[in-house]
Amino acid sequence: MSAVDTTLLENIHDLDEIDRKILTLLSENARMSYVDIGEAVGLSRVAVKNRVLALEERGVIEKYTVIINPQKISRTISAYFEIAINPASYDDVIGSLMRNHYITKIYQVTGSSKFHVHAILNNEEEMDDLLKNVIYKLPGLEDLYVNVILTRIKDVKNVRL
Repeated sequence: MSAVDTTLLENIHDLDEIDRKILTLLSENARMSYVDIGEAVGLSRVAVKNRVLALEERGVIEKYTVIINPQKISRTISAYFEIAINPASYDDVIGSLMRNHYITKIYQVTGSSKFHVHAILNNEEEMDDLLKNVIYKLPGLEDLYVNVILTRIKDVKNVRL
């Protein structure tokens, strides 16, 4: 774990109950006003704004974003790849995966040099392109499992505090 990640974990443990409530509210609705947050946590708008700014400065809040459900706007394929590689190829594999525009998430997971990779594709041709021109060509590729998501049942976006 990097120094930044360790600092973030320490910051999370240092949060008081009001900061935790503010983060929970913002994770449910990042557009919630300082006034509405203040009413929910018993603080003034200015006090909430100062706490949110402090959370941003500490790196606890990294950014505000919108979450788009790609299955609602087009016919898409959402797939997870379990990729096992030779450890000597780690940096090259990361570089190759990072450059690909189909890939949305990359996680290193426990096990024998494994990555858990998510991709969103528009059709079978894009899936074929990703497999043939990226995944199968990864240096040190040792094993591969592909799972296509059929239905999203539960998909929690925020962190439990």
